[in-house]
Parts: sequence; structure tokens; C-alpha cells
Amino acid sequence: MARKTTSFRVGRVRGDLRGQVWYLTYHENGKRHRSRSGQDLAEAKKLASQINVQLETGVPAVLSFDSISIDDLRTRWLDHHEHVTRSSVHTIKRYRSATQHLINFLSQHRVPQVTAQFRLEHAEQFARYLRTLEVTPNGHPHSISRPLLDKGVLYILHCCRSLFNFAIKRRHLPPYSDNPFSNLEFDRMSVEDSKPIILFTSDQEMRFLQHCDDWQVSLFLTLMLTGMRPGEMTHLLLPDDVNFEQSVLQINNRPQLGWQIKTRIAREIPLVNELCQILQHITRERSSGTLLQRRQFAENTRQIENPIPANMERELQQRLVVQKTDEPTGLDRVARLRICRTVWRDAGAIKIEQVRSEFIRVCERAGLQGFTSPKMLRHLFATTLQDANVDPLIRCELMGHSTANQSSSHNLGMTANYTHTRFETKRKQLQFALDSRAATAFAREWLQQHA
Repeated sequence: MARKTTSFRVGRVRGDLRGQVWYLTYHENGKRHRSRSGQDLAEAKKLASQINVQLETGVPAVLSFDSISIDDLRTRWLDHHEHVTRSSVHTIKRYRSATQHLINFLSQHRVPQVTAQFRLEHAEQFARYLRTLEVTPNGHPHSISRPLLDKGVLYILHCCRSLFNFAIKRRHLPPYSDNPFSNLEFDRMSVEDSKPIILFTSDQEMRFLQHCDDWQVSLFLTLMLTGMRPGEMTHLLLPDDVNFEQSVLQINNRPQLGWQIKTRIAREIPLVNELCQILQHITRERSSGTLLQRRQFAENTRQIENPIPANMERELQQRLVVQKTDEPTGLDRVARLRICRTVWRDAGAIKIEQVRSEFIRVCERAGLQGFTSPKMLRHLFATTLQDANVDPLIRCELMGHSTANQSSSHNLGMTANYTHTRFETKRKQLQFALDSRAATAFAREWLQQHA
């Protein structure tokens, strides 16, 4: 009787039978690997030959991976966004906050701490854990805690899925293993507790503006009639970003001054005549600085002479040099951004937080309940464009959303999230569509006969 084979060797790879399963053992970069192959001897030898060729040619072996702690994986992932993809400081801050929940979960529960052992059942346990959390809105320490909303849970799970996709690309998971968060299928999760977006009616819009003072009028009319994000409005500079002769606003990235558009997409927005005249009126004695300035900003006390973009960049470099002498280890991006804000401040920029506080103040004076965010005005702008049947592609361009991945002009993409169909618009368009139907004609005749 032939003796049963229990081991074999192919070059630098050794195969061993343990029970009914073949395991392949080899050394790569000074590290020992022992990987499960399967029960078939021929398949095990074939895989051993493939691995041996990869080892001889210096290509990473197909079964090799480097399991690391999830905490270490998170550190590498955040570092990748910081130094390679160069994500914005605010984006990295959100990623860090979201994935901190995963680290807290690992420390509080008896689940695997390493990438190779974290499975779908652990991801499901993490999702259940998120449902038990109570957080303060926007992380404000003085706010009342509330359960984590569905949108917050989804965002955290999306970040964790990206984290483990990074692990797969860096070979920190076993070969052919799935992302444990992808198998959760949380993209199908419904959002049941989101706060509905309530838009101003025409009467409410008029009442709001009537309770604004002159400074607030210029602020909120600009948001209402351009659809800009508040941060975009507060970073408009004279004379580069406004052309009164052509009635055009230009929203530009300013990376040299530490500010960029959320989507990085620069765009032009036509100004209606009334808004153009108001902006001309409030800037009639100025030719530089921010287009809209702080309420208490005094031109004769500003620290930057003629704050056009070039002079602001020069001032920033001088402040950075001074700060670097006090920081022997150099400035990180957060410290640099902090100094950039001082330059914008001295050019007259309005704090984004002040736009929201002023919006709430006016709503309280006007007796408008339930309105707390000026972002609603951007939703109102997008909805107004839909009511007027503005071309979908033009809507995306005016809103500053990407149009590169749209298969047709009817695919609104992100703009759809800001567009809310009014009931009156539905009624008008439905009436127009059904006017030519035979059933509608029959209904008219029937009413005439029974009048």
C-alpha cells in the first residue's frame, strides 16, 4: 500500500497536512507565514508553486498579509489622509471623531483588537453599540445629550468601511477576505429620525427681511439670491471675486490663504440687478478686503494695508515666519490654519458662526419658529430653481456640485438633496401633464352636463 503524502516542498515553500487540510509555510522579508490552502493536494502544490515564483521575483506572495491592531490601522489611515490625499483639516477631524467610536467599542467589549480577526459579527455588534450611545449635538459641551441619530450612525459606519478598505489595499487583512463593514449592507438602512427641512414661504421670507437691519440685509440677501454656502460668502474678496460691470460673483479657492471651497469646484454666479446694486452700495467706499465685512470692522484700524489677495498672502508669510521661530518643531496644518484665520479676520471677514447666530436672532424678532440654520436658504435657492424649471445641469453648476459623473442632465446628484418639491409645483405640473388626457376632457364634459 502506497504511503500517504503528508508533506511536500516547492522551492522555498513547504506544504504540511494537518488533519485533512494543507498548510503552506514560507518566509517573506524575514517573517514566517503559515497559510491555509485547502484539502486538495494538487491545488496546494499549484498554489505553492505560484508563491515560490513570487518569492523568487520579489513580488508580494498571494497569501501574505500583515495583521495589525485596529488602533494602529486607524493611525495609518488618518496619516494617509493627512500627508498623501491631503484631505481638509475639517474632514480629517470628522474622520478622527467617527472612528474614535470604534476604538472606544474595542476597549469596552471583548472583541478582536486586530484586523485579521475582526469579522462581520463584530461589525454588527458595533452597529448595535452605536444605537446605545448618547452624544451632544455638534460636540458642544453644554448641550443636552441625545441618542445618536440615524445619519450619524451611517456616517460612522461609512468611515469604518473606508478604514477597512484601506486595510485591504495595504494587505492588513487575510487574502480574499471581505470588508466586514461592507457586508452589513447599511446603505439600505433608512433614516427615520432626520429633522425635516422647512422652507420659508413668500410671506415668511418677506417678514424675515423686514426684521433685518441694513447690515443683515446685505448678508442674507446675498445668501438668498446666490445659493452660496455661508463660508463661501464670508471669503469673497475685492476686487478679484466680484465684477459689478458684468454683474458676476466668482467663488474661488484660496489655498495660499488657507481656505478652499468644500467641493474644490470654483464657479461663477450671475447677480440679479437688485443684489448687484446693493453690493455696490455697501462697497462704494472700498476697493479691497472682504466683500461683506464684520459689523464692527473699522477700515482705519485694520492691520493689513490694502488687503487685496496678494498683500494678504504676503502678510500671511510674515506671520508664519514669526510663529515658526516660537515653534521649534514647526507648524502643523492646524496651527497654520489658525494663523490664516487671523489674516482673514484682519481683512474684515465675518465668522461663519456669526452668520448662524444672526440668522437665529432675526428669526426670533420676526416670530419665525423652527428656523435655526442659514443653510435652509441654500435649500430654498435650489428649490426655487426647480420651481422655475431651470435646466438641471445649470442647477448643479450654480450650486457648486460636481457634474463630472452625471450620465445625463436629469441626474441631479448632490443637488437633489437640496431640492424640495413644493406641493403647488406638483399641482401645476400634474395639471399641465394631464390637461391633454381624454379622461380629463371627459371629466370637463361631464361637469358641464351636470352643472
